[in-house]
Order: sequence, then structure tokens, then C-alpha cells
Amino acid sequence: MSSKSVADFEGQDALFEKNGNKPVSLQLSGATLRLEFSPSYVVVGAYRLITDETLLKPTWDKCKHATRRGGTVGLIWAFLTFHVQKKFIEIFLRNSPKVTGLSNNTVLGYNVPFNVHTYAAILLISSQVTIIMRFFLARNMAIARDRAWMYTVESRGKGPDFWQPYVEEWDQPPHVNMKKSLVDRVLGSWFGRCIIKKVLLLPFNFYPFIGIFLSAWLKALGTARHLHRRYFEAKKMTPYQIAVFMKERKWSYRAFGFTAALLEGLPIIGLFFMISNRAGAAMWAHGMYS
Repeated sequence: MSSKSVADFEGQDALFEKNGNKPVSLQLSGATLRLEFSPSYVVVGAYRLITDETLLKPTWDKCKHATRRGGTVGLIWAFLTFHVQKKFIEIFLRNSPKVTGLSNNTVLGYNVPFNVHTYAAILLISSQVTIIMRFFLARNMAIARDRAWMYTVESRGKGPDFWQPYVEEWDQPPHVNMKKSLVDRVLGSWFGRCIIKKVLLLPFNFYPFIGIFLSAWLKALGTARHLHRRYFEAKKMTPYQIAVFMKERKWSYRAFGFTAALLEGLPIIGLFFMISNRAGAAMWAHGMYS
């Protein structure tokens, strides 16, 4: 089975300067390295959003008022409920130490430099504040993410014709079964993801980082596909073509989606990555097709 290397596409524009034999440089090699390590585009997207005024201003203008309102309501909620929720967590952990592996100052028998009850309460309330802010941001967040994609693509100086129709690169593309398994159908539905995250993974959320890592791994491919939705639409790809394309690059998409989902799952600051990841996905799409 053979395929064209994405690095080949990255180097089509120019390999050497016209006035000498020096390679065009670090920009090309850097882009090639990013293509070989897809999670780097998550960092690229965050950097672009922070430093590029043409991205930052239109996205922030769309979100700033809702962010302030949601943040205010969230802070009030946190202030009023913190001690109640902390007490509930203390009772829960006291009655189920064998299930959670947690005690007052240990995790799985190891001492930790913080009070576990306080940590769990802060994590739980931070997640609740995030939900409150997402409620206020729901409509504006979608617009801001679309703007992040659009302005990122425009910044590359490429018009709609740049995204030519899909052409299969592999001589023998992998077979894809389009019939979804029960697990795929559950993970593909909002209700299923909510049950898994809020119910099945709830005990793991009391362990530092474990819950968020498990959730990110489960959402990896779905997140990556969603972030590249505009890319697939621009190339007019069918569902089957998308499935084949992603299977050919399965681990690149899984690594990118895992990193994106991990950062988006962080309480509060994950809202920023929900926008910046769209910019990073646009940069990755452009790199794959350059």
C-alpha cells in the first residue's frame, strides 16, 4: 500500500531559492514537522488567536458581553454553593473510600500536597461555572468559532478555489465499514456523551487529571472530525470519503483530537481553546493541502 506523503505536498511550492542552492528554509522544515506531529497545531492555533489582531478582535467582540454575564453568574453560584458542595463531597468520600481510592489527604494511598475535598470541590464548581458560561455563550461561541476558521483561512491568502475536490491519494485505500457500532452510536450522540461524562466517568473526576484524560481520549476522533468539518465541506467530501480520509490518517487525527479535547475540557479556560482549536484546525488543513 502506497500513498503520497503530506510532506511532498508541503514542499511543492519551492525547495530551493532561485538565487542559490540554500534550502528555503526553516519555515518549510518547521511546517513539515508540524504535519508529522498534528497536536502542534493546537499550540499554533492558540498562538495565532492570541497574537493575531485580525483573529482576536472579531472573535472577542462576539463573545465579550456574554463572557462577562456568564462569568458574573458563575462567580455568584460558586460563592453561594462552595461550602455546601464541599461538605457533600466530604460525606461522599468518607462513605466510599474503597471505590474512589481517596481519603482526606491521600490519592490511592499516596500523600498529596492539598486537601482532596477542597480540590474536588473546586474542580466540580469550576465545571459548573464552565457550564453556566457556555449557556450564555452558546450562540456567540458558534459564530466566533466560524470566524476563527474563516479569518485564519483568509490570512493564508487562498480563495475558495484552493480547496479543490477530494482526490484519493492511496493506491489501495483502507476499507471502511460505514455501519456504526453501538459504542460509536452512543459516543456520537449528545445524550450518550453526557451520560458517559457526567455519570460513568464521574468517580474518576475526583482523581487529579484522570477523568479529563479519559474523557478526551473517548472524544478524540469526534472532536477532530468536528474541527475539520469546514475542510471536508470545502472539498465536497462524502461521508464515506471523510471516513476513508480519516482512517488513512487515524493516529494524526486521534492525536490532534485528543489534545484539542483535553484542552477544551479544562474548566473555564477550555472555552478559549474551543475557539483557538478551530484556528489550529484551519492551519492544519491548509498545511495538508499546500
